[in-house]
Amino acid sequence: MTITDLARLADPLEQASILIVDDEAGMRNFLVKTLRPLCQLVEEAENTEAAAALLSTRQYDVMILDNIMPGQKGLDWLADQRRDGGFTDTILITAYADLQTAIDALRAGASDFVLKPFRSNQILNALRRCIETAQLKRENMLLRRELETTGVGRRRRRELVGASPAISQVRALLDRVAQVSTPVLITGASGTGKEVAARHLHALSSRAGAPFVPVQCGAIPADVIEYELFGHAPGAFPGAPAAAREGLLASAQGGTVFLDEIGELSSSAQNALLRVLEDGRIRPVGTERTVQLDVRFVMSSSRALAEAVAAGSFREDLLFRINVIEVPMPPLRERGTDIVELAELFLSEIAAQLQLPPLELSASVKSALLRHDWPGNIRELRNFVERSLIFGSFSLETLAPARPAADILPLEEVERREILHALEAAGGNRSEAARRLGVSRKTIDRKCTAWGL
Repeated sequence: MTITDLARLADPLEQASILIVDDEAGMRNFLVKTLRPLCQLVEEAENTEAAAALLSTRQYDVMILDNIMPGQKGLDWLADQRRDGGFTDTILITAYADLQTAIDALRAGASDFVLKPFRSNQILNALRRCIETAQLKRENMLLRRELETTGVGRRRRRELVGASPAISQVRALLDRVAQVSTPVLITGASGTGKEVAARHLHALSSRAGAPFVPVQCGAIPADVIEYELFGHAPGAFPGAPAAAREGLLASAQGGTVFLDEIGELSSSAQNALLRVLEDGRIRPVGTERTVQLDVRFVMSSSRALAEAVAAGSFREDLLFRINVIEVPMPPLRERGTDIVELAELFLSEIAAQLQLPPLELSASVKSALLRHDWPGNIRELRNFVERSLIFGSFSLETLAPARPAADILPLEEVERREILHALEAAGGNRSEAARRLGVSRKTIDRKCTAWGL
């Protein structure tokens, strides 16, 4: 059973934050005593003004709202909140339950309503239903979005595959930073598995039961990315929906936001993101309210952001803010036999997805895979495997050709040439040559002594 499965089995109230809005002190006291032992946070307000002040400081999972209070009615105030970009799910409590009240509650944006007087189990069941429904809606939205941005049948891997020293070093670094909320920048060429590394980090963290929200910064038009990230009020811009929309950042509450190719963000989006990273708050477009975030940011870039800063296309202060922990992803050619392990994994997965007969990786095919440089990295390897399955054989002619037999040198001669080349490139520095070759200084000393150097 996965961590996510365990989280689903837990009581949804355990991690919930609740706001109680009621002018009756006795009702507030009853609800606080009932909910505080079960919920992560329970706060109370005696009127809508006090509630608005609390909502301006943080986001709550559910608000329990009395309808009949001095001054403005709860439903009227809730409707105003919705128009101003408020997204908090709300349970209306009322002593007057008729059809018109139910209709008005739905129109105002209430998720449920409970008739006074009620027992503790009634409000607890309503809260659980509300939280579970909100989670399902959010998961559905995120899954639909992921399906739109992912190839049909392609799995989103959540674990790094392989045991090579290169990927083991990445895995160890991710293990080290998994339990802190510090931003992480994952760098590396396109196709090296940066999103897989981000998902691996999320799965290791205490946030694993909450959403992982990937955002492809280059795939969202610059003129709408702020609406996508931060959400918006009804009619906040031409063509905006009539209902307020929660942004992608708010949808990741408690979880991880993965900003893929952050260097593609527009300058205005960079400015807004910097503010979010500094104070942990967002402001939906077209509103005057702020939403407190509890998310971890993981970013990726396949281009050198320092060069983007020098070119004036990326903010230097934003680079300083996100580059606290950098995780460089190695190119596939440096991962040795991981190439074969990944190819075997893709063969089984794609054959099952496409309902095609599997192919066997013979020794000659494995040699060809290990010989190729894979400039397109893991994405190129996967496409090669998929193409081979479709045609029923491995198209080795598309890979780097084997060297002619006449060009094959004795291993000792190859070793000698490479060591001498490394020494020359390092200006005779044996320690540096050893580092570049991935061997010990003693190995270089021993070889040089044998060659009379």
